[in-house]
Amino acid sequence: MTDRPINPIPHRAIHPGLQFLMLIGVVLGLILAGTVISILIISSSFGKDILNDTMSLKVSSVQAQNALWILQIVSTTLPLLLSPVLFSYIIVRQPDDYLKTTFHFPWLLIPVVFLTMMLSEPLMEFIGNINQHMNLPQWMRDEENRHKQASDSMMQMKTVGSLFFNLFIIGLVTALAEEFLFRGCLQTIFVRWMKNKHVAIWLTAVLFSAFHMEFFGFLPRMMLGLLFGYFVAWSGSIWPAVWGHFVNNGTVVVITYLYQHKLINVNPDDQQVFSYGGYLISFIITLFLLFIYQYISKRQIADTNGEELD
Repeated sequence: MTDRPINPIPHRAIHPGLQFLMLIGVVLGLILAGTVISILIISSSFGKDILNDTMSLKVSSVQAQNALWILQIVSTTLPLLLSPVLFSYIIVRQPDDYLKTTFHFPWLLIPVVFLTMMLSEPLMEFIGNINQHMNLPQWMRDEENRHKQASDSMMQMKTVGSLFFNLFIIGLVTALAEEFLFRGCLQTIFVRWMKNKHVAIWLTAVLFSAFHMEFFGFLPRMMLGLLFGYFVAWSGSIWPAVWGHFVNNGTVVVITYLYQHKLINVNPDDQQVFSYGGYLISFIITLFLLFIYQYISKRQIADTNGEELD
């Protein structure tokens, strides 16, 4: 009997439902491993008292703030970044299909995405206000306030260096990790499972928002997930969504830094910056920009295939 090389298992041999469970298993396994590693690092570097404060999100010192960053990066950010990469390369062995890292898309989409993210801000504020006024259990608000206090501590930026650090971690690395996981792997799995692009995009957006465990910010984050989902679906590339995600997160970081240093008067936590007229204009402009984005993407596909655009 002759030995034959073991061929990679094609993604079609694994049912999308099983792919979903396997991806979730990889994510949870890496998060668990990252949590154990971060606990060991924090305990050995700062001691058990700081570890206890960090795990309970009580950030009352610089050491606790540094420990919280270690916990965030090692137990969450890096696992979310590694999970889709390992899943696409080792399990389904189709990284091009699941990560969608191709740069073959119209570069005109980049400024369109930037404008969409900037000009949809009033619309997001309107949706966020609706979410804030929902009658949800008090424990949800208490839990969200507790996490916000920890987040505000991590967003304290006393130097330009801390600004660029936050832009790199919160802006770039987080955008890469979450887009690879949600719009790359999860959305691809759902498209193949549900056989419907729109259902896949909406389902992914719901899970994307639910993952963040921010009950009073669920709706605006879900809307962001929808934007990112259509950016990927229409262009065939992950990079417009990564860029949009970076612009969204980076804008919050920059505005927070400017406000902390009293360079602007706009409080990033203010929920009533725009008027109802601004909400309506933002809604119309956002729809128009999405139409432009889809048109440019379809034209690229038509030109590639030598077809005429309808």
